[in-house]
Amino acid sequence: MALAVIRFDMRAPGMDPEATSRLYAAALEMGKWADDQGFDLLVLSEHHGADDGFLPSPLVMAAAMAGVTKRIPLNVAALLVPLHDPIRLAEDIAVLDLLSGGRVSIVAGLGYRPVEYAMFDRQWSARGRRMDECLETMIKAWSGEPVDVDGQTVRVTPRPLQQPHPMLMIGGSGKAAAKRAARFGLGFFPPIGDEELSALYVAECERLGKTPGLVLAPHPDQPGTLFVSEDPDRAWAELGPYLLHDAVTYHSWQTADVRSSVNSGATTVEELRAEGVYRILTPDECVELAGALGPMGALTNHPLCGGVPPELAWASLELFAEKVLPRIRDVV
Repeated sequence: MALAVIRFDMRAPGMDPEATSRLYAAALEMGKWADDQGFDLLVLSEHHGADDGFLPSPLVMAAAMAGVTKRIPLNVAALLVPLHDPIRLAEDIAVLDLLSGGRVSIVAGLGYRPVEYAMFDRQWSARGRRMDECLETMIKAWSGEPVDVDGQTVRVTPRPLQQPHPMLMIGGSGKAAAKRAARFGLGFFPPIGDEELSALYVAECERLGKTPGLVLAPHPDQPGTLFVSEDPDRAWAELGPYLLHDAVTYHSWQTADVRSSVNSGATTVEELRAEGVYRILTPDECVELAGALGPMGALTNHPLCGGVPPELAWASLELFAEKVLPRIRDVV
């Protein structure tokens, strides 16, 4: 069966703090609901300095989600590791892992927006080296043993619940990311289904004498964002402008060397609908798609995508839970 996923990035253009607060409250309510409904994964993302308020603090949000849920795994994809202090990051993730009962997983990403590096006074040209240094420090810190940081010996406590550390994967669409994942003995989370890239990761693991970890690449037919409606034409009329904002903004951030299966080149709602990266499907179409995707595919509900009003988001979620979720549990 395809995985049932719910994702939040809290992007919502033009909202004042009171409206944004209500949106965050809705996200927590939806996270609790997804936990109760038996969803397989809750995903949060990170970006900084965005005009539409893209979630800048996914670990804080994950802690809040941990507090209102009991069983659903919590994934941060991606956490922009080089922008953070690695010792503080190790501490925050350890506490989050303890709070959640060991439900945390992290996809470590470099990011692709130089403005974010400038915002935190980090060198864009040194981002790969800094990623390696941060990963080395964090992994050592989670062992509970003393770590040397800039000539100072420090020790991170408490240790996380998951041992030797919370599930950690490397994200990225280039060869350097695949090689980094192999070098650190971590799983690989490419944002695009590139068989050659996945094969490079496996080959590099074998060359280094390491057992390959999970490779979680998206299925070629997997939508980036999914909504469910008995009347997709009406739903596109209501939701289309929000989905288009999400698509156009994300596309404007991309550079030529970044590849992603959720990158859309659409400039109108009609183009977006025809393209297929964002989909609004009937329940029957969702079930059919789940069968085509198989057990490693994902149906990613992004209910507040682009600032979708909660009442419209709930209509899609509840229809998914009522007419899709029970049926895809039986799809092999």
